[in-house]
Amino acid sequence: MTDEATDAMLDAEAAIAGRVKQDVSRSLYDALFPDEDSVWEGQTVPDRFIEGGTIFARRRYPAHLEFFDAGLTYRERCFMAANRVGKTIVGAYELTAHLTGRYPDWWTGRRWEHPIRAWAAGRTNETTRDIVQATLLGDVRPVVDGQKGVTGTGVVPGALVGEVSWKAGVADLVDTVRVRHKTGEWSLLGFKSYQQGRGSFEGTGQQVIWCDEEPDESVYGECLVRTATTNGMIYLTFTPLAGRSQVVKSFLPTDWRPDV
Repeated sequence: MTDEATDAMLDAEAAIAGRVKQDVSRSLYDALFPDEDSVWEGQTVPDRFIEGGTIFARRRYPAHLEFFDAGLTYRERCFMAANRVGKTIVGAYELTAHLTGRYPDWWTGRRWEHPIRAWAAGRTNETTRDIVQATLLGDVRPVVDGQKGVTGTGVVPGALVGEVSWKAGVADLVDTVRVRHKTGEWSLLGFKSYQQGRGSFEGTGQQVIWCDEEPDESVYGECLVRTATTNGMIYLTFTPLAGRSQVVKSFLPTDWRPDV
């Protein structure tokens, strides 16, 4: 190879590396929870964190920051709150931090310094796809060159999204996706739904499990088992529409629990 060809190849590699770095820096993940209110010009995520193109400063969300911080101490956490207060964004943001290892400077919660195995789960196949998956990965991209993918416009930076596999029998629902960790290796994220039943949550150990919407007691118990041998964590983000269920009561102060 001539010197000119070598220089051209190195220039091309540098350009690709620079573009990936630029794409990551423009990601929604890096834009969320800023020091001050800031303007977001990317694709809008349907959440009150982004209103009229503005992403609000993290100091406006003390409860959300307290939830992140609690991960350092507690293996089980629950963000139980009303609708439209950013529960799903909170769940997706923390999961992205763990999958990539790219924690913000202000992060005081738990950290994983190596790639992880994780699950993200929703109530049904459809809500897992339309809410959890879309928030994390963006929309489903039409088939190109025989392969279907995702747009990478969700909280997980698109430049860090790797190989995607699809769940059989459910249109456009991701089964697993690889996410590039800061070490250069890959984290593995699987998507689950409570609709699949407790049995679908059996199997391998997981470092992190995020349940968006309340699971039933049997599914939650299985998630606890999956994280027990990994010293992992499980966190829930939901509005308690089913009232004081067993899962809800397990997170309430003792004096708030009815004697039943």
